[in-house]
Amino acid sequence: MSAGQIFVWELLGTGMLTLLGCGVVANVTLRHSLGHNGGWLLINFGWGAAVFIAASVAAPSGAHINPAVTIGLAINGQVPWSQVPAYLAGQMIGATLGAFACWATYKAQFDTHDNPENTRGIFCTAPTVRNTPWNLVTEIIGTFVLVLWIILSPSAHAGTEGIPQFGNSALGYAAVMFVVIGIGNSLGGPTGYAINPARDFGPRIAYALLPIKGSADWSYSWIPVAGPIFGAVLAGGFARMLPLT
Repeated sequence: MSAGQIFVWELLGTGMLTLLGCGVVANVTLRHSLGHNGGWLLINFGWGAAVFIAASVAAPSGAHINPAVTIGLAINGQVPWSQVPAYLAGQMIGATLGAFACWATYKAQFDTHDNPENTRGIFCTAPTVRNTPWNLVTEIIGTFVLVLWIILSPSAHAGTEGIPQFGNSALGYAAVMFVVIGIGNSLGGPTGYAINPARDFGPRIAYALLPIKGSADWSYSWIPVAGPIFGAVLAGGFARMLPLT
């Protein structure tokens, strides 16, 4: 597949991811939305469904929709490093555009919400207890689980360059959906489980550019980028040491 094709499919898939993922948080957060106060489980299942739909859209490129997945697979030798820039560019631009689309969907609700400047959490993550080293550790561990699962899933042994298919692509996308839900329910409480640099940084850029007048909290923004990347490096490196064949 050419770099241009990878870029387009990853842009579309990651855009769908943040449109729907940020959308479920907006639905729960914004006062004049039918999902208001729907709770953490609704958010987790909404993000899981967003992963399923986004991965289905990005199937032609392997459905990475996450720079951490791309990097982990590249380290494990499943994706050529020459293709990585196209993946990352598509993911970052797509994530930003998807966040803008989410805001447009809920524009009236943003306008009528109490303190709309305090809605950054719809777009990007933040820790419940700010502690830089441990916030970083949380993101590393969550991403390690995700990327290692993708690498070690049965069809990965045949050289799958993305989400495993288990003989049927829809089953693979459903499986990673439940992995994401599981990570959110078990490990997402401390930081909101970015586990995807594009998913956090792209919407954070969108939030900073939108007429909401809130702080994007750039001092924290590097953690949901560096943590997932480091977690992916650990997962890819660890997988290379395992006797998979």
